[in-house]
Amino acid sequence: MSQSLTSRTPKPKYDVVLIGGGIMSATLATLLHEFDPDLEIAIFERLGRFAKESTAAWNNAGTGHSAFCELNYTPEKPDGSIDITKAESIAEQFEISKQFWAYLITKGYIQEPKEFINSCPHMSLVFGERDAEYLKKRHDTMEKSVLFSGMEFSTDHDKLREWIPLVMSKRNQSEVMAATKMDMGTDVNFGSLTRKMGRHLLEDSNVEVFLYHEVKDVDPRADGKWEMKVKDRIHNHKQEVVADFVFIGAGGYALPLLDSSDIKESEGYGGFPVSGQWLVTHNQELVEKHQAKVYTQATVDAPPMSVPHLDLRIIDGKKALLFGPFAGFSTKFLKEGSYLDLPESVNTKNLRSLFGAWWHNIPLTKYLIQQVAMTKSQRIQHLREFVKDAKEEDWELKVAGQRVQIIKKDEKEGGKLEFGTEVVVNKNGTIASLLGASPGASTAVYAMLNVLEKCFPEKLHGEWKEKLLEMVPSYGQKLADHPELTREMRSYTKEKLELEY
Repeated sequence: MSQSLTSRTPKPKYDVVLIGGGIMSATLATLLHEFDPDLEIAIFERLGRFAKESTAAWNNAGTGHSAFCELNYTPEKPDGSIDITKAESIAEQFEISKQFWAYLITKGYIQEPKEFINSCPHMSLVFGERDAEYLKKRHDTMEKSVLFSGMEFSTDHDKLREWIPLVMSKRNQSEVMAATKMDMGTDVNFGSLTRKMGRHLLEDSNVEVFLYHEVKDVDPRADGKWEMKVKDRIHNHKQEVVADFVFIGAGGYALPLLDSSDIKESEGYGGFPVSGQWLVTHNQELVEKHQAKVYTQATVDAPPMSVPHLDLRIIDGKKALLFGPFAGFSTKFLKEGSYLDLPESVNTKNLRSLFGAWWHNIPLTKYLIQQVAMTKSQRIQHLREFVKDAKEEDWELKVAGQRVQIIKKDEKEGGKLEFGTEVVVNKNGTIASLLGASPGASTAVYAMLNVLEKCFPEKLHGEWKEKLLEMVPSYGQKLADHPELTREMRSYTKEKLELEY
């Protein structure tokens, strides 16, 4: 690690301060620096390198979320039709990310796309007549959208054996199964991508990066600026830093920092920490028989983020399979956080929200207790629904990242548990925070452009517009309504990102 990253002292004043060294802050810093290279920007990260928490490769599923395989994005309506509105929206958001990454490669800011993104088919797999019918309807509806054209569907065991030999091994020929397959899917190492962006910011920009520096408090000043207490964790030195604009991209720690800002928009938010675990195998004989990400449906009372899936992962050039997620529970808001995080987050403003969310999610509480109590053998039993002859010795248990699900104020229920990603901004547009989990990293570029739309609208649609269209050529247009543009963008990103579908 560079000496300058641990021995430099922050300046007392910046135009922009970004809290956290994950994909969100790295993306926002890169965007802002491209728009205005003269902006004085500082990033404060409490750990010793970028992307050590939720963005780290093994702390998330690495799915380039495009709604190709995630069934919870395509609910069945009461009349039996399939609603693909959310699926189209998420697919478009990932296309925006790919365009931005292609721009970074074109400019030479980052290299070697295969180190962070690889082609990997995305599949949905269901069991039984009823779910097979749903999947067929879903396929027929989605295929009509340019974003999902080329999606294949099959119930034929021979075809499924071709697609997913590991899952089909030892299957009874009479078992009803159905699957869809999109070859355009991707596996993404968000940690590697974030560190590439971080390196570019460090070496080729005037963005100042401070590792082992933790922002402890964000306070409003009378002049509209923000004052932060920053702790240098190596030299145990504290100082105050002032900024015109602050972005809180601190994962689970975003919530307490947002609360410290006292903005009206943060009132009533609470957080519910959920950790995850994967079963992982590096046995290459098994890996060779499963070259896809295969998602199925969540069990009753399970949250949407717990959809079981068996995935190919490509991390640092090595292939592995990952199965899960199994939910865990800890009162920490970050993997490297404190057990006091949850109790310390409770206050008079969010107590009603927290209680309401708990009261209306008792089945979820029971689900989490059951998950936490599972032995490795019980987890392997779940895996055997996918891989009939899975052997316990081939698989190890790996703890994934810590996520804080948002609890929002709700007039009727007191509080409501949300499983999405949310951007909270004050009315002056001088402070923004990202809360929540899935689909998270895949939509980082869309989420950060959303921050800029809310906080710098005049600039984004004025002096920054030309640069914005260079970075994200489809910006402002709904891809689902423009088949030709969609094909053009996908062809451009496929070439630049060296995808092989």
